[in-house]
Amino acid sequence: MLTLEDFNSCTNSDMLIEKLKEKGEDKLVKKLLRDRAYEEELKRLQAELVSLQQWIAAKGKRVCIIFEGRDAAGKGGSIRRFKEHLNPRSMRVVALNKPTDTERGQWYFRRYLKELPNPGEIVFFDRSWYNRAVVEPVMGFCTPEQYQKFMLQVPEFEHMLYEDGLILIKFWFSISKDEQEKRFNSRLANPLKRWKFSPVDKEGQQKWDDYTYYKDQMFSNTHTTFSPWIIIQTNNKKVARLESMRYVLSQFEYDGKGDSGANLFPDPNVAHRYFRKLNHID
Repeated sequence: MLTLEDFNSCTNSDMLIEKLKEKGEDKLVKKLLRDRAYEEELKRLQAELVSLQQWIAAKGKRVCIIFEGRDAAGKGGSIRRFKEHLNPRSMRVVALNKPTDTERGQWYFRRYLKELPNPGEIVFFDRSWYNRAVVEPVMGFCTPEQYQKFMLQVPEFEHMLYEDGLILIKFWFSISKDEQEKRFNSRLANPLKRWKFSPVDKEGQQKWDDYTYYKDQMFSNTHTTFSPWIIIQTNNKKVARLESMRYVLSQFEYDGKGDSGANLFPDPNVAHRYFRKLNHID
Protein backbone atom coordinates (compact mmCIF):
# COMPACT_ATOMS: atom_id res chain seq x y z
CA MET A 1 0.00 0.00 0.00
CA LEU A 2 1.30 3.45 -0.90
CA THR A 3 1.66 6.13 1.72
CA LEU A 4 0.90 9.83 1.28
CA GLU A 5 4.64 10.43 1.14
CA ASP A 6 4.91 7.92 -1.72
CA PHE A 7 2.19 9.76 -3.67
CA ASN A 8 3.80 13.15 -3.09
CA SER A 9 7.12 11.85 -4.39
CA CYS A 10 5.58 10.90 -7.75
CA THR A 11 5.30 13.72 -10.26
CA ASN A 12 4.09 11.66 -13.23
CA SER A 13 2.41 8.33 -14.00
CA ASP A 14 5.67 6.57 -14.83
CA MET A 15 7.04 7.36 -11.37
CA LEU A 16 3.81 6.16 -9.77
CA ILE A 17 3.99 2.87 -11.66
CA GLU A 18 7.60 2.34 -10.60
CA LYS A 19 6.68 3.06 -6.99
CA LEU A 20 3.83 0.53 -7.16
CA LYS A 21 6.22 -2.06 -8.58
CA GLU A 22 8.55 -1.47 -5.62
CA LYS A 23 5.62 -2.08 -3.27
CA GLY A 24 4.66 -5.32 -5.06
CA GLU A 25 1.30 -3.98 -6.28
CA ASP A 26 1.45 -5.98 -9.53
CA LYS A 27 -2.32 -6.14 -10.10
CA LEU A 28 -2.67 -2.41 -9.72
CA VAL A 29 0.29 -1.84 -12.05
CA LYS A 30 -1.35 -4.00 -14.73
CA LYS A 31 -4.62 -2.09 -14.37
CA LEU A 32 -2.89 1.28 -14.65
CA LEU A 33 -0.97 0.15 -17.73
CA ARG A 34 -4.18 -1.12 -19.36
CA ASP A 35 -6.00 2.13 -18.57
CA ARG A 36 -3.13 4.21 -19.93
CA ALA A 37 -2.96 2.14 -23.13
CA TYR A 38 -6.73 2.57 -23.54
CA GLU A 39 -6.60 6.35 -23.08
CA GLU A 40 -3.70 6.70 -25.52
CA GLU A 41 -5.40 4.60 -28.21
CA LEU A 42 -8.70 6.39 -27.61
CA LYS A 43 -7.02 9.75 -28.30
CA ARG A 44 -5.48 8.41 -31.51
CA LEU A 45 -8.82 7.07 -32.73
CA GLN A 46 -10.57 10.31 -31.81
CA ALA A 47 -7.96 12.19 -33.87
CA GLU A 48 -8.84 9.91 -36.78
CA LEU A 49 -12.53 10.71 -36.27
CA VAL A 50 -11.73 14.42 -36.50
CA SER A 51 -10.01 13.79 -39.84
CA LEU A 52 -12.96 11.70 -40.99
CA GLN A 53 -15.42 14.43 -40.02
CA GLN A 54 -13.46 17.04 -41.96
CA TRP A 55 -13.46 14.78 -45.03
CA ILE A 56 -17.22 14.15 -44.70
CA ALA A 57 -17.85 17.89 -44.47
CA ALA A 58 -15.62 18.64 -47.46
CA LYS A 59 -17.21 15.91 -49.60
CA GLY A 60 -20.79 16.62 -48.53
CA LYS A 61 -21.34 13.05 -47.36
CA ARG A 62 -24.30 12.11 -45.18
CA VAL A 63 -23.41 9.61 -42.45
CA CYS A 64 -25.86 8.08 -39.99
CA ILE A 65 -24.64 5.76 -37.23
CA ILE A 66 -27.26 4.05 -35.09
CA PHE A 67 -26.56 2.44 -31.73
CA GLU A 68 -28.95 -0.28 -30.66
CA GLY A 69 -28.76 -2.90 -27.94
CA ARG A 70 -30.20 -3.87 -24.61
CA ASP A 71 -30.26 -1.41 -21.75
CA ALA A 72 -26.84 -0.81 -20.10
CA ALA A 73 -24.98 -2.20 -23.12
CA GLY A 74 -22.86 0.96 -23.31
CA LYS A 75 -24.47 2.82 -26.22
CA GLY A 76 -24.47 6.26 -24.60
CA GLY A 77 -20.91 5.97 -23.30
CA SER A 78 -19.63 5.00 -26.73
CA ILE A 79 -21.44 7.88 -28.41
CA ARG A 80 -19.87 10.30 -25.91
CA ARG A 81 -16.39 9.08 -26.88
CA PHE A 82 -17.20 9.26 -30.58
CA LYS A 83 -18.32 12.89 -30.42
CA GLU A 84 -16.00 14.17 -27.69
CA HIS A 85 -13.67 16.11 -30.02
CA LEU A 86 -15.87 16.49 -33.10
CA ASN A 87 -17.05 19.84 -34.43
CA PRO A 88 -20.64 20.25 -33.14
CA ARG A 89 -21.55 22.32 -36.22
CA SER A 90 -21.48 19.22 -38.43
CA MET A 91 -22.45 16.55 -35.91
CA ARG A 92 -25.60 15.74 -33.94
CA VAL A 93 -26.78 13.16 -31.41
CA VAL A 94 -30.42 12.11 -31.70
CA ALA A 95 -32.15 10.49 -28.72
CA LEU A 96 -35.88 10.90 -29.22
CA ASN A 97 -38.45 10.73 -26.44
CA LYS A 98 -41.58 8.66 -26.77
CA PRO A 99 -43.80 9.88 -29.66
CA THR A 100 -46.42 12.55 -29.08
CA ASP A 101 -50.11 11.95 -29.80
CA THR A 102 -49.64 13.71 -33.15
CA GLU A 103 -46.59 11.60 -34.05
CA ARG A 104 -48.43 8.40 -33.15
CA GLY A 105 -50.96 9.27 -35.87
CA GLN A 106 -48.26 9.78 -38.52
CA TRP A 107 -46.24 7.34 -40.60
CA TYR A 108 -43.86 5.71 -38.12
CA PHE A 109 -40.66 6.78 -39.91
CA ARG A 110 -41.67 10.43 -40.27
CA ARG A 111 -40.16 11.69 -37.03
CA TYR A 112 -36.88 9.97 -37.86
CA LEU A 113 -36.72 11.32 -41.40
CA LYS A 114 -36.34 14.91 -40.20
CA GLU A 115 -33.40 13.87 -38.00
CA LEU A 116 -31.35 12.29 -40.81
CA PRO A 117 -28.02 13.95 -41.67
CA ASN A 118 -27.69 16.90 -44.00
CA PRO A 119 -24.83 16.99 -46.53
CA GLY A 120 -21.50 17.11 -44.68
CA GLU A 121 -22.98 15.92 -41.39
CA ILE A 122 -22.66 12.90 -39.07
CA VAL A 123 -25.68 11.95 -36.96
CA PHE A 124 -25.49 9.49 -34.07
CA PHE A 125 -28.77 7.83 -33.09
CA ASP A 126 -28.94 6.71 -29.45
CA ARG A 127 -31.67 4.18 -30.28
CA SER A 128 -33.52 4.65 -33.54
CA TRP A 129 -36.51 3.46 -35.55
CA TYR A 130 -35.54 -0.03 -34.35
CA ASN A 131 -37.35 0.69 -31.08
CA ARG A 132 -40.34 -0.82 -32.88
CA ALA A 133 -38.41 -3.98 -33.68
CA VAL A 134 -37.54 -4.98 -30.10
CA VAL A 135 -38.50 -2.68 -27.20
CA GLU A 136 -42.02 -1.80 -28.33
CA PRO A 137 -43.32 -5.34 -28.96
CA VAL A 138 -41.69 -6.65 -25.77
CA MET A 139 -43.16 -3.89 -23.62
CA GLY A 140 -46.53 -3.76 -25.41
CA PHE A 141 -45.96 -0.25 -26.77
CA CYS A 142 -47.17 -1.19 -30.27
CA THR A 143 -49.82 -3.52 -31.69
CA PRO A 144 -48.94 -6.74 -33.53
CA GLU A 145 -50.20 -5.09 -36.72
CA GLN A 146 -47.91 -2.07 -36.24
CA TYR A 147 -44.98 -4.39 -35.59
CA GLN A 148 -45.62 -6.46 -38.72
CA LYS A 149 -45.99 -3.36 -40.87
CA PHE A 150 -42.71 -2.00 -39.56
CA MET A 151 -40.83 -5.23 -40.24
CA LEU A 152 -42.08 -5.20 -43.84
CA GLN A 153 -41.30 -1.54 -44.42
CA VAL A 154 -37.88 -1.08 -42.75
CA PRO A 155 -35.78 -2.90 -45.41
CA GLU A 156 -37.46 -0.84 -48.13
CA PHE A 157 -36.98 2.35 -46.09
CA GLU A 158 -33.27 1.65 -45.64
CA HIS A 159 -32.87 0.69 -49.30
CA MET A 160 -34.27 4.09 -50.29
CA LEU A 161 -31.73 5.76 -47.98
CA TYR A 162 -28.96 3.67 -49.54
CA GLU A 163 -30.03 4.53 -53.10
CA ASP A 164 -30.13 8.22 -52.15
CA GLY A 165 -26.48 8.07 -51.06
CA LEU A 166 -26.90 8.13 -47.28
CA ILE A 167 -24.26 6.04 -45.48
CA LEU A 168 -25.93 4.03 -42.72
CA ILE A 169 -23.99 2.06 -40.10
CA LYS A 170 -26.06 -0.09 -37.72
CA PHE A 171 -24.47 -1.22 -34.46
CA TRP A 172 -25.97 -3.76 -32.08
CA PHE A 173 -24.22 -3.60 -28.71
CA SER A 174 -24.33 -7.13 -27.32
CA ILE A 175 -24.20 -7.69 -23.55
CA SER A 176 -24.66 -10.83 -21.43
CA LYS A 177 -27.47 -11.12 -18.92
CA ASP A 178 -25.09 -11.30 -15.95
CA GLU A 179 -23.15 -8.23 -17.07
CA GLN A 180 -26.37 -6.29 -17.60
CA GLU A 181 -27.48 -7.09 -14.05
CA LYS A 182 -24.10 -5.95 -12.68
CA ARG A 183 -24.41 -2.62 -14.51
CA PHE A 184 -27.98 -2.13 -13.30
CA ASN A 185 -26.84 -2.67 -9.71
CA SER A 186 -23.95 -0.26 -10.25
CA ARG A 187 -26.35 2.40 -11.49
CA LEU A 188 -28.61 2.00 -8.49
CA ALA A 189 -25.64 2.27 -6.12
CA ASN A 190 -24.35 5.47 -7.73
CA PRO A 191 -26.46 8.62 -7.09
CA LEU A 192 -24.94 10.23 -10.20
CA LYS A 193 -26.14 7.37 -12.42
CA ARG A 194 -29.39 6.42 -10.70
CA TRP A 195 -31.38 8.56 -13.15
CA LYS A 196 -30.41 6.09 -15.91
CA PHE A 197 -32.36 3.28 -14.28
CA SER A 198 -36.05 3.01 -15.19
CA PRO A 199 -38.89 0.50 -14.73
CA VAL A 200 -38.28 -0.58 -18.35
CA ASP A 201 -34.69 -1.43 -17.41
CA LYS A 202 -35.89 -3.63 -14.56
CA GLU A 203 -38.20 -5.52 -16.89
CA GLY A 204 -35.30 -6.03 -19.28
CA GLN A 205 -33.94 -8.74 -16.97
CA GLN A 206 -37.35 -10.30 -16.37
CA LYS A 207 -38.16 -10.36 -20.09
CA TRP A 208 -34.70 -11.33 -21.29
CA ASP A 209 -35.95 -14.20 -23.44
CA ASP A 210 -38.64 -12.03 -25.06
CA TYR A 211 -35.98 -9.47 -25.98
CA THR A 212 -33.86 -12.28 -27.42
CA TYR A 213 -36.72 -13.52 -29.59
CA TYR A 214 -37.49 -10.11 -31.09
CA LYS A 215 -33.79 -9.30 -31.47
CA ASP A 216 -33.33 -12.47 -33.53
CA GLN A 217 -36.38 -11.64 -35.63
CA MET A 218 -34.96 -8.18 -36.25
CA PHE A 219 -31.63 -9.55 -37.43
CA SER A 220 -33.27 -12.14 -39.69
CA ASN A 221 -35.51 -9.58 -41.39
CA THR A 222 -33.39 -6.43 -41.51
CA HIS A 223 -29.78 -7.60 -42.00
CA THR A 224 -29.14 -6.87 -45.69
CA THR A 225 -26.17 -6.49 -48.02
CA PHE A 226 -26.81 -2.75 -48.34
CA SER A 227 -27.56 -2.25 -44.62
CA PRO A 228 -25.89 -4.95 -42.49
CA TRP A 229 -25.97 -5.26 -38.72
CA ILE A 230 -22.59 -4.96 -36.99
CA ILE A 231 -22.45 -6.79 -33.66
CA ILE A 232 -20.20 -5.27 -30.99
CA GLN A 233 -19.37 -7.41 -27.96
CA THR A 234 -19.70 -4.97 -25.05
CA ASN A 235 -19.08 -6.90 -21.82
CA ASN A 236 -15.83 -4.91 -21.81
CA LYS A 237 -16.95 -1.30 -22.32
CA LYS A 238 -13.56 0.14 -23.17
CA VAL A 239 -12.77 -2.49 -25.77
CA ALA A 240 -16.23 -2.02 -27.30
CA ARG A 241 -15.66 1.74 -27.65
CA LEU A 242 -12.34 1.30 -29.41
CA GLU A 243 -13.55 -1.45 -31.73
CA SER A 244 -16.73 0.38 -32.77
CA MET A 245 -14.60 3.41 -33.62
CA ARG A 246 -12.22 1.22 -35.62
CA TYR A 247 -15.11 -0.27 -37.55
CA VAL A 248 -16.48 3.14 -38.55
CA LEU A 249 -13.04 4.40 -39.57
CA SER A 250 -12.40 1.25 -41.59
CA GLN A 251 -15.41 2.01 -43.79
CA PHE A 252 -13.98 5.23 -45.27
CA GLU A 253 -10.95 6.32 -47.27
CA TYR A 254 -10.52 9.84 -45.93
CA ASP A 255 -7.63 12.28 -46.19
CA GLY A 256 -4.91 11.66 -43.62
CA LYS A 257 -6.15 8.19 -42.74
CA GLY A 258 -3.75 6.51 -40.35
CA ASP A 259 -1.72 9.63 -39.57
CA SER A 260 -2.43 9.27 -35.84
CA GLY A 261 -0.74 5.88 -35.69
CA ALA A 262 -3.90 4.20 -34.40
CA ASN A 263 -4.74 0.62 -35.24
CA LEU A 264 -7.62 0.93 -37.72
CA PHE A 265 -8.38 -2.77 -38.13
CA PRO A 266 -11.33 -3.87 -35.97
CA ASP A 267 -10.95 -7.10 -34.02
CA PRO A 268 -13.34 -9.66 -35.62
CA ASN A 269 -13.80 -11.28 -32.22
CA VAL A 270 -15.36 -8.04 -30.93
CA ALA A 271 -16.82 -6.32 -34.01
CA HIS A 272 -18.33 -8.42 -36.77
CA ARG A 273 -21.26 -8.67 -39.14
CA TYR A 274 -24.34 -10.55 -38.01
CA PHE A 275 -24.27 -14.21 -38.96
CA ARG A 276 -27.24 -16.45 -38.23
CA LYS A 277 -25.26 -19.44 -36.94
CA LEU A 278 -22.89 -17.40 -34.79
CA ASN A 279 -23.31 -17.75 -31.03
CA HIS A 280 -24.38 -14.51 -29.34
CA ILE A 281 -23.74 -13.63 -25.70
CA ASP A 282 -27.18 -12.02 -25.53
